[in-house]
Amino acid sequence: MVSIGVFARVTKHAETALACLTVDPALMLLVVGILIFIITFCGCVGSLRENICLLQTFCICLTVIFLLQLIAGVLGFIFSDTARTKVTEIINKAILHYRDDIDLQNLIDFGQVEFNCCGGVTYTDWSQNMYFNCKEENPSRERCSVPFSCCIISQDKMVINTMCGHGIQELDYGEAGKHIHTNGCIDKLVNWIHSNLFLIGGIALGLAIPQLVGMLLSQILINQIKDQVELQNYNLRHRSDPWS
Repeated sequence: MVSIGVFARVTKHAETALACLTVDPALMLLVVGILIFIITFCGCVGSLRENICLLQTFCICLTVIFLLQLIAGVLGFIFSDTARTKVTEIINKAILHYRDDIDLQNLIDFGQVEFNCCGGVTYTDWSQNMYFNCKEENPSRERCSVPFSCCIISQDKMVINTMCGHGIQELDYGEAGKHIHTNGCIDKLVNWIHSNLFLIGGIALGLAIPQLVGMLLSQILINQIKDQVELQNYNLRHRSDPWS
């Protein structure tokens, strides 16, 4: 993770495109990778050397991470409207910088193809982008268009029309729906989450169980080490006792 983060940070210079994201993915990979290394180092070396201090650090870190994940999940559920607004802002900023970075463009295209959607709330959101804007003074050949990833691809057609999104924003909603997916990606994403709650719950449980097991085992090992230390101290005290 650290290597990928460093590579992405060095090779990618699209700061404008990354400005649409709340956190720089490369920086997040770096921070998470370093934290994972430090925490696992404490757990591994602490168990090998039977070091109570390192084991307690490992256990406390896992507990804090588990609680933060739990709080984030609860807050996301309670303040779902706020989370939806934040996601809308991120998608709108991504639309603005669609042509600024090829990786961002591929990410947006993948999302629109995967969820059969177009734009954040509706397909006319693409008018926010300078290339797809519908203003008369816009000299772009993509004026009033939408990306190809918005298009409805018919399986029976031998030749795919890659220009199917051209001029779509000038059509009314019903006519545009014959050529592209008119629903926004936010509603599609919310529907996907609601229909895959068991999958999301399973993933969350799969992430939580190893953390709980790590906390439990580290605490058991700490107690065993303490018992051994107390037993050794007891033996030393009685061995030096002249009456024993």
